[in-house]
Amino acid sequence: MEEEIDYEALPACAPLHHQLMAGAFAGIMEHCVLFPVDALKTRIQSASGSNSVGLIKQISKIATAEGSFALWKGVQSVILGAGPAHAVYFATYEFSKSKLIEREDINTHQPLKTAVSGMAATTVADALMNPFDVIKQRMQLNTKESVWHVTKNIYKNEGFAAFYYSYPTTLVMNIPFAAFNFAIYESATKFLNPTNDYNPFVHCISGGLSGATCAAITTPLDCIKTVLQVRGSETVSNEVLKQANTFKRAAEAIYQIHGWKGFWRGLKPRVIANMPATAISWTAYECAKHFLVNSA
Repeated sequence: MEEEIDYEALPACAPLHHQLMAGAFAGIMEHCVLFPVDALKTRIQSASGSNSVGLIKQISKIATAEGSFALWKGVQSVILGAGPAHAVYFATYEFSKSKLIEREDINTHQPLKTAVSGMAATTVADALMNPFDVIKQRMQLNTKESVWHVTKNIYKNEGFAAFYYSYPTTLVMNIPFAAFNFAIYESATKFLNPTNDYNPFVHCISGGLSGATCAAITTPLDCIKTVLQVRGSETVSNEVLKQANTFKRAAEAIYQIHGWKGFWRGLKPRVIANMPATAISWTAYECAKHFLVNSA
């Protein structure tokens, strides 16, 4: 009797490169499509002044002053890092889930084990992605240098540690983000699609819901992470921000300059970016899984 294959989890016999390919495809799609909104969020969070202008007006102002492609600066770093990082991300997730959940229970509702798998995935993937994220955010602050020159300058002026100043904060932010993301997504898909059929619409809605929720609740940590990542950039003129090289100093710098409201700067573009980005990521990943399972 032929074994029935369920696309929701890649088959046990599925080669590792299938998981890596599906994850890489999802990561590149997620980060590239909404890159300009992410760039706008970075500028809002790293600025020392107020940002009362609407999002559309801010985008228009930047495009007029710096050119149409100003908000695409740094996308090369994302392409270089997002593919490998998300390949590792989803492969680790699938591996952890297969170890924590019995094969016969893989289609049942397992939010806690799913969340733990997501936490393991983001811990491994962020170690690979963090340097690329630092380079990306430096380039988003109106730099005209190439990825190579930005990388070389960071290493020369600040040392190798500069690529990982924000890694602990990234983990503090992304571990709960991943836990909620996977748990909310899996719960939503189980509720909206109890038969586990391939349904891109359900994956898109579930991904958007999980992305928006997780983005909103982790915005304060994202603000701290941004300060840590851009502190060495020549476009950051505030001395308090330049000296913020630890989680505590970055948090104190934000509070000193902006007060409690400073921890919610960039909330709107972060939610706007993460809701469709997470929807795209999950939809692309499930599409790749479905294609790979059926072509195996």
